[in-house]
Amino acid sequence: MTLQRRQFQAILGMLGLVLCGSSVRMARGATSRNSPDSFMLPPNGWVPNNAHLPVLHYRNGFPTHGSDPASGMEALFTANGWPPRWRWGVYDFHHYHSTAHEVLGIATGSAQLRLGGPDARLVTVRAGDVVVLPAGTGHKNEGSSDDFLVVGAYPPDQDFDLQRGPIPPAAITIMNRLPFPSTDPVQGRDGALPRLWRTG
Repeated sequence: MTLQRRQFQAILGMLGLVLCGSSVRMARGATSRNSPDSFMLPPNGWVPNNAHLPVLHYRNGFPTHGSDPASGMEALFTANGWPPRWRWGVYDFHHYHSTAHEVLGIATGSAQLRLGGPDARLVTVRAGDVVVLPAGTGHKNEGSSDDFLVVGAYPPDQDFDLQRGPIPPAAITIMNRLPFPSTDPVQGRDGALPRLWRTG
């Protein structure tokens, strides 16, 4: 089914979103306009993490009312330049992606995610949260509710690998030079990511 612009705007309005030029952002007063938690993770054994880009954690970054919040997240990420690729959960083992940055949109449920590798930072995520992981960031599901559902998104033209061990220094150099969209996956062009993720 093809949606007309007016129909698309009506759907976005029900989700608390507005269309601004070529990007989508939250409606005025929505909680996602708040700044995300932002933190760096140092290298941790075989997990490289990312020496240049912080993890971003939007708490209540997306309204989850409605029968299919995952579809709303997919529309938001797509419009803001981070195409969604899957709906699922998070693996229950430590891993990272060296060939892509990753967005995790929590559509339903909750989980305890270990970010940064073994014994690193434990973060609670709930429905409506969005976590942006720069390439190299370790992550693991250490326990989740039965209804835990995640929308995974990535920058255009980046395919994610699955790393469970060290990679050579040359691969880390390439990882640290990966491009990323100039828009925030949650807040669009005026969001936190363009300010907090800078190259050079």
